[in-house]
Amino acid sequence: MTDGRTVGRSDGNRREFLIAVGAAFVAFGQTVQQSDSQTVGRVYDPQRAGRSREPITALDTDAGIQATEKKLRCTCGCGLDIYTCRTTDFTCTYSPALHKDVLRLAEQGKTAQQIIDEFVKQYGEAALMAPPKQGFNLAGYFVPGIAIVIAAVFLVRTLRRWTREAETAPATATLPPNATPEELERLRRELDRLPG
Repeated sequence: MTDGRTVGRSDGNRREFLIAVGAAFVAFGQTVQQSDSQTVGRVYDPQRAGRSREPITALDTDAGIQATEKKLRCTCGCGLDIYTCRTTDFTCTYSPALHKDVLRLAEQGKTAQQIIDEFVKQYGEAALMAPPKQGFNLAGYFVPGIAIVIAAVFLVRTLRRWTREAETAPATATLPPNATPEELERLRRELDRLPG
């Protein structure tokens, strides 16, 4: 049992504690706000803000250039095309240089296919996002589809065989070796109660 004085004293201690904690949070918030207002707008190390960006030209946003870059792989090893790499990975130093190569070739009056051919000549077929649809590369386009069809046919035949075997299998119920007539009768009654 507790008396009223003990309860009153603990409630007073709780209130004082909560007031002290609240005051500490308010003081901390004011300190943070003052320190933030002193550093707003300052860049301590401009090199950390990212590489300097060159002005955007009309060719940078040209749909034909973007479509051409989407067919060419970036050589940094990311596995992305040049356009996606240069517009999403701002730490990559390869894709901006490759973009400049594409722009240089386009300014020389080369078509999209000629630009792609130049990249293949310089970097090999690894420069392409997808192999050309000719020669042995056709196997890469058709073999997966053929393999899926063969696997589907095999699966359907196996499932049909299993269902035929299950339908023709004799439905013999094995009884417990030492079942008494009373147990067998109770089992028959239970089976009769089941639907179907």
